[in-house]
Amino acid sequence: MALKFGIEFVPKDPYWKLAAYAMIAENQGFSNLWVTDHYGNRNVYISLAAAAMYTNKITFGTGVTNPWMINPVITAQAIATLNELAPGRVVLGIGAGDKTTLEAVGVEMGKPMAAVSETITLFRKLIAGETVAFQGEVFKTAGAKFNFKIKNKIPVYVGAQGPKMLEMAGKIGDGILVNASHPSDIAFAVKMAGEGMKQVGKKPEDVDIAAYTSFSVNEDPKKAAKAAAPVVAFIVAGSPAPVLEKHNINPAKADEIRAALKVGDFPKAIGAVTPDMINAFSICGTPEICIEKIAALKKLGIGQFVVGSPVGQNVKQSIDLIGQKIIPQFQN
Repeated sequence: MALKFGIEFVPKDPYWKLAAYAMIAENQGFSNLWVTDHYGNRNVYISLAAAAMYTNKITFGTGVTNPWMINPVITAQAIATLNELAPGRVVLGIGAGDKTTLEAVGVEMGKPMAAVSETITLFRKLIAGETVAFQGEVFKTAGAKFNFKIKNKIPVYVGAQGPKMLEMAGKIGDGILVNASHPSDIAFAVKMAGEGMKQVGKKPEDVDIAAYTSFSVNEDPKKAAKAAAPVVAFIVAGSPAPVLEKHNINPAKADEIRAALKVGDFPKAIGAVTPDMINAFSICGTPEICIEKIAALKKLGIGQFVVGSPVGQNVKQSIDLIGQKIIPQFQN
């Protein structure tokens, strides 16, 4: 069975550049486009709208938004409006959110599983045209309803890493975005999601499990690693001790990276990234190396492989390289 390929873009660049990358990705055989949602970058929905207007086939969505920054009813409204721009090509990607980011804007994060679950419930009811009177642990509505119709189903992908969220995602999600690159992490995610699927009588093919990776490809493996290092530095800094221990990452090295990032010393932080860190938290190397690593993840049960930041030293060249040398290897 063919493996789908998705690609992540961070809307730090102007909308026209993201739209151009989206067109290139579509032409190179990518089936999915994910745009991150972070208050410090450009707005995710406007960025997705630009991508929608300049593409014809690619499926796109938030990768991922969270329940806290805007009310779930408005999230549903935004996704439904995007669906009018590109009917049948839109998905909602929803996750609990990043605690550090939310704290930076004074937003408290409580009951993440309930918040994600309730957001999905509200979304599906509103998309179905229902008048929604809802009382949850986190959210409530007193008769919310859209004044326009949505003619097709809009899938929901759940961003999940922890065991309970993965299990819930298997139960209620149409897809799961697993923010991991290492086979052991993907194997764990597939197992836990499978537990949730079993509880509601789903089959593995009913849920699209996507490995949402930090990725960097280059014909020169040193250049690929150099591009990946800044992203991996942030991943290491944000990883709790059990995750670092699992991947045999020296905690003192991780502390060194955290301290450097905290004071804005990016060269020092990036310089402290080791090959073991890059191997644990990214898919990185020549096309041949990447093919081997992606194949290993496919065997574990993923249905989609997402090429995440940084993609490579030169984004356009990297997209072309993936489309020409990597994607064709997974189309049978």
